[in-house]
Amino acid sequence: MAGCYYGITDSLRTTQFNHTMLRVKDPKVSLQFYQDVLGMKFIREVRNDAAKFSLYFLAFDHDNSLNDIESKSDTEKWNTVIGREGVLELTWNHGTESDPDFRGYASGNSEPGKGFGHIAVTVDDLEKACGRFEKLGVKFQKKPSDGKMRNIAFILDPDGCAEIFSFQLDHES
Repeated sequence: MAGCYYGITDSLRTTQFNHTMLRVKDPKVSLQFYQDVLGMKFIREVRNDAAKFSLYFLAFDHDNSLNDIESKSDTEKWNTVIGREGVLELTWNHGTESDPDFRGYASGNSEPGKGFGHIAVTVDDLEKACGRFEKLGVKFQKKPSDGKMRNIAFILDPDGCAEIFSFQLDHES
């Protein structure tokens, strides 16, 4: 196909995967998990009181490009969100954190709502990462010693709805 790259026209050649969204019950608990346990950097909050929801955007910052993000304008923060790959959006519907009848969101791994599986992050040393997760009291869905796949672990976020897939970078598949 002339003018196409794997079926993608020139107008889509710069297409990138920007972000994925997870719904959370309590943003304080979830933000602490994604920042302090997984090491993501907070980029921006978008609060919509009229619609009763807030969005929180996070990403890994291996190149230190987010070091001064707090000093940026809202427009610069938004440009940072839409201009990079691998952003995590946490969506909080106001009031869920204190609603005793709130039953959580579908995890995607069980009924109802089966479909979504996990988000994936990589680590340099799976054993060290899992040891750290254990010390922090993180719940495991699967430890490396469980089952036949020894090079992965699934940990649960505070809502139990997102499984984090961790594997060693140097592992042969």
